[in-house]
Formats: sequence, structure tokens, C-alpha cells
Amino acid sequence: MPESRLARPRISSGALFADDDGRVLLVDPVYKAFWNLPGGGVDARETPRAACRREVREELGLDLPVGALLAVAWTANGPERHLFFVFDGGVLSPEQRAAIVLPPGELARYAFVPPAAAPPLLAEPRRALLAEVLRARADGLTRYLELDGA
Repeated sequence: MPESRLARPRISSGALFADDDGRVLLVDPVYKAFWNLPGGGVDARETPRAACRREVREELGLDLPVGALLAVAWTANGPERHLFFVFDGGVLSPEQRAAIVLPPGELARYAFVPPAAAPPLLAEPRRALLAEVLRARADGLTRYLELDGA
């Protein structure tokens, strides 16, 4: 197969964190209109799990191991393709929540949001992704999704 026909998706990795009340952690990137799960791009020669841990450290100031893979989502937005891995970050303790430090110029704020209140904050494909990630955490079954949009 000619090299030009191979898929070259952008690969990202993120984590689902919660608090003791079951609210999910969302971050508000300054460069996007919608909120998101903490995470970001996978660098060359980096695994999605390693990228997730690095991104959590960079975005939240927390150096935490990440748990099970909850979901893999393939998205298409015009000619752009995106492969997104979501890992279980677990429940953050009050001390961990108090230690969150956002990088200036990248994230405007963060919030722990009840799952039912999260959809209006998220872009359409991320709404479906969050719903499936929450189901995966509840039943222990990893999800694979194909979503329209980025």
C-alpha cells in the first residue's frame, strides 16, 4: 500500500478523575471553546499511558499513576483523524485536589462537575465519549468508539 494512503491520526491521551462525590474533573483550555478531560498529545516514541501521566503532571501539577484504559475513540473531522485514549485516573483525595496547579496560558480553570451537568460544557463528540467512559468505569469494560467531529 502506498505510504500516502496510510492513516496518520493525531493521537491524544487523557484521564478521567473524580472526587469523593462522583463529580468528574474537567479543564477549560484557553485555546478551545469547550471544556475537556485533562490530557493532551502523545509525543513521538511515547506510549498513550506515559503521555497521559505526563499531561496530567503538566496540566494539573499532579504526578499520579493512571489506571485502566477506559476507552479508545476514533474521530474524524473532515480530512483530520484523531485517536484518543482515556485512562482511569481514580478518585482524587482532598489533598490531591488542593494541590492542583494549572499551567498559565494553557488552562483557564478546572471544575469538578456532576456527570449530568457536564454535557453542555463539552463539544458534541466529547459528550458521547464522556458518557461511554463513565459506563466503562462503572462496568469495567473498555469501550471503542467511532465519533464524528473532533
